[in-house]
Amino acid sequence: MMIEDEGKGFRLDTSKAEWRKSVRSGPHCDNCVEVAFVGEATLVRDSKNPQGPVLVFTQGEWDAFVGG
Repeated sequence: MMIEDEGKGFRLDTSKAEWRKSVRSGPHCDNCVEVAFVGEATLVRDSKNPQGPVLVFTQGEWDAFVGG
């Protein structure tokens, strides 16, 4: 799948993205997200809907999110 975010200047091929779920996600948890790092972008998606929408963050945005 190709993701384009003109505002951030990204054109990303996510077909080889390695999606990861938090180690804090339990086996019976149904509200998890997955994260993938592709190039200079951080991608986030709903683990229950892997074909659904994907959020795209710059490194600075991701750092601010994690740091917050």
